[in-house]
Amino acid sequence: MNFIQHIIFFVVYINYAKTEFSVEDCWALGLNKANLLCSSCDHLPNFELDFLKDHCKECCHQDETVKEEKKYAKAVLEVCTCKFETYAQIQAFIKSDRPSKFPNLQIKYVRGLDPIIKLYDKDGYLQETVAIEKWNTDSVEEFLNTHLIKPDVLDNDYIRTNMV
Repeated sequence: MNFIQHIIFFVVYINYAKTEFSVEDCWALGLNKANLLCSSCDHLPNFELDFLKDHCKECCHQDETVKEEKKYAKAVLEVCTCKFETYAQIQAFIKSDRPSKFPNLQIKYVRGLDPIIKLYDKDGYLQETVAIEKWNTDSVEEFLNTHLIKPDVLDNDYIRTNMV
């Protein structure tokens, strides 16, 4: 057994009587309690670390079920053209053909504003504002693909709700 394993076993032995490991206990084991998912503990034997599995389970958070991303009817990307030099990726997105893929995306130029995306519900009420100044063109497109309702879905919803 090497030195590190001795230290780990010592820390584990000291904390064995506790019902749940503290953040410090987990950190001493080399585990980050803040972002350790329990499903990760199941992979420890693949790396010959199965001796940590029980303790890993004391430090982990249950994996959340995949929740459906909230979808919005409309998005407005707001930015100042005077800041295009600073936000070259946002400029590249706006000047490319990518915005045309999103008929429910509006681009609005607002003097002095860092780039943001405002998301609206189907009634036109602002639901969320997201700062995008550090995003690249792919991130903006992926975000819009994830959070904007596809226009054909909007049209079908309109037709369904107005049937005679």
